[in-house]
Amino acid sequence: MKKISLSISTAVALALATSSVSAANYSVDGRGDAMGGVGVVSADFLSAPFYNPSLAALYRRDDNAGMIIPGVGVSYVDNGKMLADIKNAADAIDGNDPAQILSVYDDLVGDEIALDIGVVGAFAIPNQFVSMNVFGKVYTESYITADMAPSSVPDIDKLDQSLIKVMGIGVTELGITFAKYYTLFGQHVSIGASPKIQRVYTVASHASFSNFGFGRITDSTSGETAFNLDLGAVWFYGPFRVGASAMNIMTRDIETARETVSAGGRNVQIGDTYELRPNYTVGAGLVGDYYTFSVDYDLVTRKKFQGMSGDDSQMLRAGLEVDLMRQLQLRGGYYTNLAKENDEGTFTAGIGLSPLGIITMDIGASYTNANSMGVYVNFLGNY
Repeated sequence: MKKISLSISTAVALALATSSVSAANYSVDGRGDAMGGVGVVSADFLSAPFYNPSLAALYRRDDNAGMIIPGVGVSYVDNGKMLADIKNAADAIDGNDPAQILSVYDDLVGDEIALDIGVVGAFAIPNQFVSMNVFGKVYTESYITADMAPSSVPDIDKLDQSLIKVMGIGVTELGITFAKYYTLFGQHVSIGASPKIQRVYTVASHASFSNFGFGRITDSTSGETAFNLDLGAVWFYGPFRVGASAMNIMTRDIETARETVSAGGRNVQIGDTYELRPNYTVGAGLVGDYYTFSVDYDLVTRKKFQGMSGDDSQMLRAGLEVDLMRQLQLRGGYYTNLAKENDEGTFTAGIGLSPLGIITMDIGASYTNANSMGVYVNFLGNY
């Protein structure tokens, strides 16, 4: 009887901090998330499309087929407790008290909410000829910011002349990974590619502090469809691995809807351009039967929305795993965003439980500071 590996992956990360939500890993791989988000050389054949397509050709002898059915990830940042400040702003406007309005105005300056959501799925058939993995992925990046009136505006009018801006992008991908293992001049290498179709949606909206809500956001959405490509390669000798991946190699500038709105007589520009750029990552590590150590490094900084600086990212990640007799896996990791001068860095940790190899449960957590934490849970069954 062939072995079928079925993975039901749910990873939820709730980050309530000043660290960028861009550090989120949209592979939604609970194992990788517990290891700092590494995967360029340490991912398995199932999660290969989300890290490095070439890894789809590296598998154990008893791996005949596998499936990930939906992996889900959520990452949330509330800089300055913006949701509470929005409620306070509505109360201050109703109270019409200049002192209260000024206090809330000061609290709102610099506030930002960032929300990332990712969902993935995959079906893989590894083999000695050409390994294949059919995958799908949906991810969103959304930002809510406060566009505050100039300080010269009279206190009583400060909130009336301020706006809440909502910017977001959603990407839906459907593709297939092809990977092949080779022995070239005595060296073991694997090369992979993932052609895919992308449907990209954008949101650009606004609201006043007196009637903030999400109901009208969908009215400002737009979308476009295009082809893209991921590439990857890995060299290995025994447990030693060195790899590289190039994700989204087709460059695109995606325009959101644009408009000029009036906030108490002040004109505010709504809209932006999202830069979908290639992400080049290199990785190196040791991957054995009962241990893994890996480091991933982004070679470039991703700018994303042109009008925002807080969403830039360039990640450095490190992670390790120790497997005790295929029954218990201990994991830990660290990642930091090099594009942020004051990034605190995030520690991750987790365990995997595999009683009798029948079912596996992975539990992971991340910690940046008292207001920035995450939790990740995976359930896997082998049949």
